[in-house]
Amino acid sequence: MFFKVLSHDNSCKARVCEVTTGHGTFQTPIFMPVGTQGTVKAIEQRELTEIGANLILGNTYHLYLRPGEEVISKTGGLHKFMNWNMPILTDSGGFQVFSLSALRKVNEKGVEFKSHHDGSSHFFTPETVVNIQRSIGSDIIMVLDECLENPAEYEKVKGSIRLTSEWAMRSKIEFEKTKPNYGFKQFIFGIIQGSVYSDLRRQSAESLAEMEFDGYAIGGLAVGEENEVMYDVVENTVEFMPEDKPRYLMGVGTPEDLLNAVERGIDMFDCVMPTRNARNGTLFTSHGKLRLKNLENKFNFNSPDDETDSYTAQNFSVSYLRHLFMSDEILAAQLATIHNLRFYMKLMEDTRKAISENRFLEFKKSFLEKFNDNVSFP
Repeated sequence: MFFKVLSHDNSCKARVCEVTTGHGTFQTPIFMPVGTQGTVKAIEQRELTEIGANLILGNTYHLYLRPGEEVISKTGGLHKFMNWNMPILTDSGGFQVFSLSALRKVNEKGVEFKSHHDGSSHFFTPETVVNIQRSIGSDIIMVLDECLENPAEYEKVKGSIRLTSEWAMRSKIEFEKTKPNYGFKQFIFGIIQGSVYSDLRRQSAESLAEMEFDGYAIGGLAVGEENEVMYDVVENTVEFMPEDKPRYLMGVGTPEDLLNAVERGIDMFDCVMPTRNARNGTLFTSHGKLRLKNLENKFNFNSPDDETDSYTAQNFSVSYLRHLFMSDEILAAQLATIHNLRFYMKLMEDTRKAISENRFLEFKKSFLEKFNDNVSFP
């Protein structure tokens, strides 16, 4: 069975689920480290396993451009190429293509775009994107969708969700008439769009639900709208998403965003936030963000976080970590990334435990009070 619900929290829509793929089983709620180009920046695959990551995200657009389908195919798929034996989800590349506003043209067939590497021209259709992901060999394939800017006019969004639904159907047809390349089953998720308009989100969700995808994602959020607007959109959209399929909120986000979305019934997340913040010298801790480069940390010989069981927090002081960043040492980004991703993995582990014990709202309140307390670090 690909998906099953293990437990619900009685006080809200939070739930613990289990997803089984050809490369193993994972439980939700889950946060996926972003491994855009076949690597999660500044951390090794061995370390990803040690911190408890068992699902990572790759990106079709980037992998298609470099190293390319031929290299990945000849290796036997992305799992072998990067030596990762657990599940991989690949984003369709839609967000990346549509962010190239000056370098792409959209029509009913697909989207023409120019590579940000060398300016070469390429054309993505729903069908080619499915087949690229067949070549990549990801466990979970995402369909090509149209991603709009925020804010976007109602009529423009209305036309966009029509196109997204048409592309989703073409993706599903192509997926069903092709076969996996490497001997394990792949699954395909549809992506719900509709910007901040509740009626259009409902229309998109209901249209995709009729196509019977293996899972469903909410796309087009965390692009500048207020947090409360995002939470309302998620809550309203979940109402029209199948209960017996995984629900994935794309590109989100902060610990607060994750917990608020879990409360509303979301199962899966990804975001560059923990890794990007790590490379910039900011750690996520149980008492909020710790900016290592601040002068006040020069003589701080304490652990950055006694409550997160990361290799970094258990072995190095704030002062040493600051020294690494101020000296522009490569190890700085590595140790900070190990910590931040372990912080996110532990947050999801604690979240699943709280849901299973029917105390999620109590856990969320306690976690956020501490995380947002602004207490100075010792």
